[in-house]
Amino acid sequence: MITRFAPSPTGPLHLGHAFSALTAFGLAKRSGGTCLLRIDDIDQARSRPEFEAMIFDDLAWLGLTWPEPVLRQSSSAPHLADALDRLAALGLIYPCSCSRRDIAEAAGAPQEGVPSHGPDGRIYPGTCRGRSLADRTPGDALRLDMARALALAGALPAFTEKGPERPGIHQFAEVDFTETIGDVVVSRKGGAPAYHLSVVIDDAAQKVSLVTRGLDLFDATPIHVLLQHLLGLPVPDYHHHRLIRDAAGKRLAKRDDARSLASYRAEGKSPADIRMMLGIS
Repeated sequence: MITRFAPSPTGPLHLGHAFSALTAFGLAKRSGGTCLLRIDDIDQARSRPEFEAMIFDDLAWLGLTWPEPVLRQSSSAPHLADALDRLAALGLIYPCSCSRRDIAEAAGAPQEGVPSHGPDGRIYPGTCRGRSLADRTPGDALRLDMARALALAGALPAFTEKGPERPGIHQFAEVDFTETIGDVVVSRKGGAPAYHLSVVIDDAAQKVSLVTRGLDLFDATPIHVLLQHLLGLPVPDYHHHRLIRDAAGKRLAKRDDARSLASYRAEGKSPADIRMMLGIS
């Protein structure tokens, strides 16, 4: 079994990251498998070398080790370009110049009973769907034409969820991709890779057989299984773990420095203290 922990170097790791890392490394250890460390630095505008150094320091402090070399997602650009070329050859992607404000205004008021947001944020209303790739400008993103992708893909393979929250075999017969997900971004403006495509490509390249991540990404799994199917990639098993929240029930964020691992270390807390706080034996 191969799983991974893939933090972004855009801020200090907090208790939620510690729980995710300890969960992934623990699953690998109990199965006799391997947990890889992967640096999700596709957001080059916010990624910082000092935060990457803190990731290594914090994980080592927790007593975790990983195989070298560590893959940085920014180094996967050639593989992502190949994947985009394949999707383009299938006629499944188109350029989009819409800003978040444009999307919000075009979407208008949500209809009763129809979701306005999906795993990729506000569901895209399809403003640029008729554009040709030949019309792409440097400032355009690339979106997946969800209706065409589903028509080409046909029946999608099921995926196995091994997390304790929603375990079992998950089918997609009742998932309305066009209404609840929409045309997701596969390449950002300026050509930067987007999360959905980069994570699928890197998991396949590293032969990840169990994707370990937070429950907040469970609803993104249909997107990833669809992309895996379209690109002829294996569908791994998934383990979506519970989220660590503050006293008010809000999911922890990197801007909440008071709960960063570095702050706990500065207070004299030990790795054993962190495990106790997270309920990990």
